[in-house]
Amino acid sequence: MTKPPTKRFSKVNIEISNICNLQCSFCPEVIRTKKLMPLDLFHKIIRQVAPLTEQVCFHLMGDPLVHPKLSEMIEICNEHDVKIFFVTNGVLLREKHTELLLNPAFRQVNFSLHSFPDNFPDRDPSDYLQRIFNYADKALVERPDLYINFRLWNLQDVRGASSQNFDMLTRIQRHFDVHIDTTIDVRTKKSIRLKNRLYLHFDTEFIWPSMDSPVLGTHGRCHGLSSHFGILVDGQVVPCCLDKEGRIPLGSIENESLLDILASAKSQAILNGFKNRKLIEGLCQRCQYIERFNTRQKRAETAATPPHSV
Repeated sequence: MTKPPTKRFSKVNIEISNICNLQCSFCPEVIRTKKLMPLDLFHKIIRQVAPLTEQVCFHLMGDPLVHPKLSEMIEICNEHDVKIFFVTNGVLLREKHTELLLNPAFRQVNFSLHSFPDNFPDRDPSDYLQRIFNYADKALVERPDLYINFRLWNLQDVRGASSQNFDMLTRIQRHFDVHIDTTIDVRTKKSIRLKNRLYLHFDTEFIWPSMDSPVLGTHGRCHGLSSHFGILVDGQVVPCCLDKEGRIPLGSIENESLLDILASAKSQAILNGFKNRKLIEGLCQRCQYIERFNTRQKRAETAATPPHSV
């Protein structure tokens, strides 16, 4: 059987809403005008990204559960055979969303559990977690092919879970009858499988890049425009899912075709810069992920260096 050709991008981030129901300490407030993506613009985007990507992520900023037309957007993805990678804090999750998020269009659903204690440090998380657990239980039966991640991206150190997570971890262990090793080192392993395709995913906090931050370097690489790119709520295309304010505008899908935007001189200059380990945009030079990528590169080079070589 012939394997279908791999598409150009592994993921395209489509910001269907830049409105969030929470304001997390680790996630800066959106400065742009708060908007919901119109359905006609979303349809226009999906028609153009469908031939290019393996999946779309309903997120760049904001929480997709805020959008009142979410069900229609899911059906548009089904019509164009586009899989969905979904990220939500889960606070707005209700029974009506359960069936929506079990739709065959979904490939992966991620719950940012660290959002709850960050916003409600003194509130009992029982009801919040139970709704998410109920969804996961149903998915394990009805959608065993679906990947689900419980994210705890609030570690203060690369080794071990934060103390603020212990209550949640205890509840997860009790509900799914599993043992969780909290001595995980995220430099070498970030995920723990709980059951089937249900995972617990750890990571450290990161600082969103900002033009107000100091320059970290001018050399480094990024997967922006090679594995992914972003489309903001107004149709503006950006090279990376961390360009939350559209500081590197490449063009608007409202006015140009996506292929023309990706082929533009600006897009190609950024992409070629990444390939040659050059960061030509100011926001890229201020992005913490430079350090993460450079650390991985150094590890790879060290591992490939023969003993006693200079």
